[in-house]
Amino acid sequence: MMRAIHRLRHVGGLFVALVFALSLPLAAHAVTNTWSAAGSLITARNAHTATLLPSGQVLVAGGADTGGNALASAELYEPVTNTWSAAGNLAIARDFHTATLLPSGQVLVAGGIGSSGALASAERYDPATNTWSAAGSLTISRADHTATLLPSGQVLVAGGFNIGGESANAELYDRATNTWSFAGSLITAREVHTATLLPSGQVLAAGGADTGYNALASAELYYPEVIFRDGFDMP
Repeated sequence: MMRAIHRLRHVGGLFVALVFALSLPLAAHAVTNTWSAAGSLITARNAHTATLLPSGQVLVAGGADTGGNALASAELYEPVTNTWSAAGNLAIARDFHTATLLPSGQVLVAGGIGSSGALASAERYDPATNTWSAAGSLTISRADHTATLLPSGQVLVAGGFNIGGESANAELYDRATNTWSFAGSLITAREVHTATLLPSGQVLAAGGADTGYNALASAELYYPEVIFRDGFDMP
């Protein structure tokens, strides 16, 4: 009798799982290790950013069109319906910028290249209102830099390039005051490098290209003044 009940529960569980699987979108239970279409962006673009939002949507912002012109448009990908929709416009068209998800759920877009060269402007996207607002100005213009969310909730922007060449400058964005401040200088000026948040709260910058666009083997560590703040814990 117990075996019969167990078997019934097992079969019932498989039935529920099958019904659930059939109710999911095609992409959710497609054959594994394969690719399937995910709709089409409203605007063709490259050199843009893509940021996963807490809602599960993906924010794509800026970039360049086929002619190399910087774009101000942004759009959202909705995985449930496999569709794209408009997400407002940046105040300044840009590509080769960074986009960082903040603890508030907003997205910070910083720097990049605009119609007149490297940019110092920054903007914030609010998914609650689907709008963009100014986020102060970086201390210097830059593109091809890195942006790293720190445990304190601040964002560390480092390196990149501008009209003067590769930069060693680093700075911090404070979401509470919507301002930027100097965060020391890298030992080696670099662009197109990587920046990784370590469990200690430090940031590891590695590789990249120097002023002659030669590949770099050097790496360095950033030590933040503030590790934790405002209840924002380690990731």
